[in-house]
Amino acid sequence: MISFLRGTVAHVGLSTAVIDLNGAGMSVYATPQTLSGLRTGEEGKLFTSLIVREDSLTLFGFASDDEREVFDVLLSVSGVGPRLALAVLAVHDPEAIRVAAHTGDSKTFTKVPGIGPKVAGRIVLELAGKLVPHGTAGSAAAPTAAEAAWKPQVVAAMTSLGWSEKDASTSIDKALAEDPEVSFRGNVPEILRTTLRWLGQDGARAGNRVGSRG
Repeated sequence: MISFLRGTVAHVGLSTAVIDLNGAGMSVYATPQTLSGLRTGEEGKLFTSLIVREDSLTLFGFASDDEREVFDVLLSVSGVGPRLALAVLAVHDPEAIRVAAHTGDSKTFTKVPGIGPKVAGRIVLELAGKLVPHGTAGSAAAPTAAEAAWKPQVVAAMTSLGWSEKDASTSIDKALAEDPEVSFRGNVPEILRTTLRWLGQDGARAGNRVGSRG
């Protein structure tokens, strides 16, 4: 695995840069923000992630190890490839992505070109628990003010997955009535997972889904 590149910047383009490593030019895809930090003729360093395909080897470069980590985690979401993951990092910094994933804020991801409500909902669902904002690990439960705000976020995530707002709200209430501790903690991804599990316990509950998912 190529963890990083350090060498003379030979070229900076709109979406790629070329790093000269002792006479070998390595082409790397990167966000506009990362590319703006490189200067032709000067030394540059990029953290990298190598994407291996049957017919290609492609390097993606990042200004920090945190950006690379978020990129790699985004790739774990079904339907999200390296170009789309890079587009997310072009619009949001790593911490904003961590916060959105941790709180189930799918609207943050719809701001990225190429990501609609359904894909955004899938991203927050599959990233739940995988990305945590820095400094929140091991922290106490969310404060009361935050607890009051979780339901609209969970409803928004469920509507992006195909439920109506009414059915989503009803399902959340019924699911948490069986597991009130989850409601007390107020963790959006946990509440979303609990509700979806509750819906899956009985095939008849799938009828709560909107007939057409658009």
